[in-house]
Amino acid sequence: MNYLLDANTYIQAKNEYYQMNVCPGYWDWLDSQFEAGYLASVSLVYDELKDFGDELSLWVKERKDQFLDVSDDATQAKFVEIAQHVAELQDLKPGNLENFLGGADPWLIAKAKSIGAVVVTHEVLAPESARKIKVPNVCKKFGVDYLNTFQLLRQMEACFVLKNN
Repeated sequence: MNYLLDANTYIQAKNEYYQMNVCPGYWDWLDSQFEAGYLASVSLVYDELKDFGDELSLWVKERKDQFLDVSDDATQAKFVEIAQHVAELQDLKPGNLENFLGGADPWLIAKAKSIGAVVVTHEVLAPESARKIKVPNVCKKFGVDYLNTFQLLRQMEACFVLKNN
């Protein structure tokens, strides 16, 4: 496993640049990379995506095996470290700590750290004075590499070919 996808990579692809009916090759590519053992996500991302009642939800529900369990001891231990770190951050916006810890992000980072994977997210590194917890900042703190979808596609040399109807 080389890369773990954040929920925002699926959502933004579906809503913007790789809409499922416009670029089905992207979604096929995700499947092929999962089958090859290069891509996955975590079960909490699955939980975030499965109930929207849209085409992404349907797609996700057919691929539950692409979302890794986080109940293993190594991931649990890393989650505790991450939770302790973010709980010590100062001047956060009200509710930000609870929102972060209650979502998939800390689990995604913990799993990536425990298996040596890179996090794929569209969040960007924020200044230390930021009042919101950002995935790249936590990744940086814990020595987890991160990149965005476009960097991932370049690194993996993905190519989507135009099909004329």
